[in-house]
Amino acid sequence: MPPQKRFGEFLIKSGKIDQEQLKEALRLQQKDGGRLGTNLVKLGYIQDSELTELLSRHFGVPSVDLDGVEIDETILKIIPGDIARKYTILPVSKAGATVTLAMTDPTNVFAMDDVKFMTGYRVEPVVASEAQIRSSIDEFYGSTHALELKKVMEEVTEDAETDLEVLEEEEDLDLDTLEEESETAPVVKLVNIIMTDAIKRGASDIHIEPYEKDFRVRYRIDGVLYEMMHPPLKLKEAITSRVKIMSRLDIAEKRLPQDGRIKIKTRISGRVKDLDFRVSVLPTIFGEKIVMRLLDKDKLMLDMTKLGFEVDSLRKFEQAIFKPYGMVLVTGPTGSGKTNTLYSSLQRLNTPEVNIMTAEDPVEFNLEGINQVQMRERIGLNFASTLRSFLRQDPNIVLVGEIRDFETAEVAIKAAMTGHLVLSTLHTNDAPSTINRLMNMGIEPFLVATSVHLIVAQRLVRRVCSFCKEPFEMPVQALSEVGFTEQEARTLKLFKGRGCDRCSNTGYKGRIALYEVMEVDDPTRELILSGASALELRQQAIDSGMITLRASGRQKIRDGVTTVEEVVRETVI
Repeated sequence: MPPQKRFGEFLIKSGKIDQEQLKEALRLQQKDGGRLGTNLVKLGYIQDSELTELLSRHFGVPSVDLDGVEIDETILKIIPGDIARKYTILPVSKAGATVTLAMTDPTNVFAMDDVKFMTGYRVEPVVASEAQIRSSIDEFYGSTHALELKKVMEEVTEDAETDLEVLEEEEDLDLDTLEEESETAPVVKLVNIIMTDAIKRGASDIHIEPYEKDFRVRYRIDGVLYEMMHPPLKLKEAITSRVKIMSRLDIAEKRLPQDGRIKIKTRISGRVKDLDFRVSVLPTIFGEKIVMRLLDKDKLMLDMTKLGFEVDSLRKFEQAIFKPYGMVLVTGPTGSGKTNTLYSSLQRLNTPEVNIMTAEDPVEFNLEGINQVQMRERIGLNFASTLRSFLRQDPNIVLVGEIRDFETAEVAIKAAMTGHLVLSTLHTNDAPSTINRLMNMGIEPFLVATSVHLIVAQRLVRRVCSFCKEPFEMPVQALSEVGFTEQEARTLKLFKGRGCDRCSNTGYKGRIALYEVMEVDDPTRELILSGASALELRQQAIDSGMITLRASGRQKIRDGVTTVEEVVRETVI
């Protein structure tokens, strides 16, 4: 009988899982590989902490909890990192001629024989979960990516030691030398690693930043920046030039900002993916800072029901976008998911009977069946001029990437009042203040009141990691300050992520949107015409049933999707 089958039957007899759950885990194992216990944890049928105890009982050997265990460096030297990875084992301690080995399968005689033969030590097995062992191997030996990066960094440093000199801005640039240096194998490899590692980690942006005595690379993952590496300072010109060459930018121009795009094809988890990087280069006092925005179409969520809308908010939003004319505005700061919400709306409206036209800066994703126009300010192709041209193209639905000025706002509102549905974005803090923002741009109150049908404000918060999610408690006072009633605060079930290798020990994996959907109804129109403040408009919207951003956040906390800290970070009462 196969070991996994025996362990599965042991779990059924212990009452930890049922026959259906075992079948599901075995199917996942057949599809993705991995150990049975690990797949049961992935599916949420047992906890990782439980798995160690169950393996211990099944194999009849002691268990060890590797979280927080300090292992002496001399013990780690007994077994090389490649052997530890090959067998998923970790040396924990040594007593005389015996080494204690944390293993996922203490019956693996091949692993134990190899270690005995290689080290000359006797092996005493203890059992630990696969996730803990892999995480500890990465912590003590360095991740496979970190080892590869270290090797490349050493290679780069050796190659650059004498060949590359950092040029001051006042000096003449030897472009041939700079281009040649940027094409050397180690620099090319380092830039490739930075980009592919960002994809693997699920980053949305890569920041490459030069300082006076430092050069660092940071990734934005789920909205938070993490420091990842510090390439040698002397390589900043070569790395910058390499990225600029890939983006088809001018490597000689170092005084002005530049924008470009990189299209790459890469293999991730055995699958070939086409990806775009939107590149922005900005001159700073110590060199050029580069930000690369990763545009991954696979991550574009076009199903509106999964974006994070509450049921009532989604109903109002869909009613507005299915109207034949009028304006729907989506507001929020940069990186709050406005583009995703608008693209989801267009996908919902995209049928052969309608003509949809978009003016974007930049066009982030190509949507089939939709006419998308890229803005080019340098030649006078801006939002306002493009929008005027759209009106001669017989459109039903028009998307304006952003309303930035009076001219664009005026044309968009006129389009909304002459039989077109106009979708656009603005940068405001909440939905009600969008009305005042339009009027501050110079739009007459009666035009705003008659053309704008609905305003959506949104923010992104991090999701609790589903692989290490666990309940925890918080003081009633803290929950009351977030807006929960005292009665609800006493009974509320809260969840947070403990931290695992799936979420890079952050406790969060992925993001979800909070939405504030404000309908412009008749009472609101009267307030707009009378010159009401954003505060009065807000109160009227709440009285009409608007779910605020904070209220949307509280609902996500109730659902166990996010944490109090995330909601407080992104919203105000």
